[in-house]
Amino acid sequence: MKLIHKYNMNDLNIVLDVNSGSVHIVDDLTYNILDFYEDNTREEIKARLCKEYSEEDIDASLDEIKDLVDEGLLFTEDNYFKLPAFINREPVVKALCLNVAHDCNLKCRYCFAKQGDFGGKAELMPLEVGKRAIDYIIDHSGSRRNLDVDFFGGEPLMNWDVVKELVKYGREKEKGKNKNIRFTITTNGMLLNDEKIDFINEHMHNVVLSLDGRKNVNDDMRPTVGGRGSYDIIVPKFQKLVERRPKDKYYYVRGTFTRENLDFSEDVKHFKDLGFDLTSVEPVVDDESNPFALRHEDLPKIFDEYEKFAKETAQAQLRGEKFKFFHFIVDLNQGPCVIKRLTGCGAGNEYISVVPNGDIYPCHQFVGKEEYIMGNIMDDDIKFPEDMKEMFREAHVYNKIDCQECWNKFYCSGGCHANAVNFNGDIRKPYDLGCEMQKKRTECAIMIQAKLLTDKEQNEGAEEASL
Repeated sequence: MKLIHKYNMNDLNIVLDVNSGSVHIVDDLTYNILDFYEDNTREEIKARLCKEYSEEDIDASLDEIKDLVDEGLLFTEDNYFKLPAFINREPVVKALCLNVAHDCNLKCRYCFAKQGDFGGKAELMPLEVGKRAIDYIIDHSGSRRNLDVDFFGGEPLMNWDVVKELVKYGREKEKGKNKNIRFTITTNGMLLNDEKIDFINEHMHNVVLSLDGRKNVNDDMRPTVGGRGSYDIIVPKFQKLVERRPKDKYYYVRGTFTRENLDFSEDVKHFKDLGFDLTSVEPVVDDESNPFALRHEDLPKIFDEYEKFAKETAQAQLRGEKFKFFHFIVDLNQGPCVIKRLTGCGAGNEYISVVPNGDIYPCHQFVGKEEYIMGNIMDDDIKFPEDMKEMFREAHVYNKIDCQECWNKFYCSGGCHANAVNFNGDIRKPYDLGCEMQKKRTECAIMIQAKLLTDKEQNEGAEEASL
């Protein structure tokens, strides 16, 4: 299936060839021709456009389009589903989410984890459960060298001694196995102190710091158990952690926007004012029965907000600023491998989540849904249910009807499986509100790259002209 996607943003006519990933910045004539290039002859196209453009210009544009088609950069076929690497793929477990704490010291209003306990009892992961999980990922990761282990919750700092011991255990176990475990921790920051900051900065490949932006926004959505705001407690701690963080290690400040702060770009800019260069603000995912949940009627405002902020981000990058917004980062030269683009996060095959009692879920978003328990990490002979493994393995873009003809399928990879189940009861039917927002973010990310490229070319042209 041949797919292109064309749109105008920030005074640029942008054309994406979906299957090759090629991005083209074109003039108005070429932009118009592409609407009917494949279904009309050269003479029919000329007849359509002769009142607006000269025959010479139309011919030149058609010749340029034909060259791109011949070079495999426009109207290309999708043959990825024929790749042996896709057909014969045998996923290995390479990422592990350790829910070390089903408890939390905040009461976030939108929390998908039901304030940390996932709808069950509050509990902390015993050390032996965590060790068995690390053993499992090492033993079942095949030839994969880099493995990812994320300490999650609830609030993982509430089980700090176990976190430290598991890092130590992982470092010992990876020796002689040709493995490199990249540890990550996601924290609300309430329990951070100098000792924890130094340990995280030394041992964690990545750290995710939860903050919703401006003080009033954050405190409204992220109160403490006692009902106080959390902003004044956590912001100084996050700033200290980031100031001390080695340059070769990652972090990002992650927030959530809701219907109550649709001007969320102001929260992202507030992150910048606080000194945080790597940021993300995710749309809340919740049922419309909640007053803060996003609705389809909010999409125009959300789209305007993304586009406005994308234009500001492009200008900031042209000025050489380091600030980055996670959703506006896209690699148009290489990016994720094609198998990753087709299959997404790998939940239930390449990625699993283990909870305090040892139960294994396809990912942290499925925790608490007992029908999705895949086994228990403390069992001697763990065999994931074949029907569930197969269900997740086959939940790729070619088996999702809504994705097959979608221009964004190789960027979102079919969306979140858990959201599909939660909203539609079907892992193969994506959460459509999320799809629409993802499409706009992709358009914005590509526009930023296009703007940087055109500015570079214009500057180089100006320099040549002045010589």
